[in-house]
Amino acid sequence: MIDRLAQILTEALATTGAYAPAILFFGSFVEYVFPPFPGDTVVIIGAWYAVHGTLSWPLTFAAVILGAVGGAFIDYQVGAFLGRRLDRRAERWGPLTAERLHQVEQGYRRWGALLLLANRFLPGIRAFVFLAAGAARIPLGKVLVFGGLSAALWDGLLLSAGTLLVKSLPEMGALIARYTTAAWIAMAAVAGILAARALWRRRAAKKPGGGSR
Repeated sequence: MIDRLAQILTEALATTGAYAPAILFFGSFVEYVFPPFPGDTVVIIGAWYAVHGTLSWPLTFAAVILGAVGGAFIDYQVGAFLGRRLDRRAERWGPLTAERLHQVEQGYRRWGALLLLANRFLPGIRAFVFLAAGAARIPLGKVLVFGGLSAALWDGLLLSAGTLLVKSLPEMGALIARYTTAAWIAMAAVAGILAARALWRRRAAKKPGGGSR
């Protein structure tokens, strides 16, 4: 069903003319609100048509960025709502749980800017970056600025790829597919390293004298 919807939107881009930017906005927006939706596919098609003069380059660029920012805003609000519920539960569960929640929030405040700036380059987890930002109470203005900048960098690269690197639309799709695979492998490797590091620290802390240093 998701692939069929993406196909319908892709076909519509080629035939709707002046309404194509609205379709690009919708595709970019839905990807953040409903992560399984293959929004990159729609954006890639739009970038290709924009580079080759079928669509307005400025309108295409603005539509996909505004869609990303709009979706990020929704994710942030949902995250803020969930964060408030977690705060209330942490108060009932006790100080240890509240302390752990505070540590998670502090960690996100430390690294959140980098995650927000990189979010558009992280397939599959973009929405969760903004959910976490809302839960951690990162200022909304900062979140939208970094999210918009990330979208601008990503979409600028797509437009550049359509101009300089590929000669056909299928070739462009294949290029992005290879990038997505490489990104997933890299994210899995980083997650594995972080998990191993956390496990090693936990075991070290349990050893006699490990927690007194």
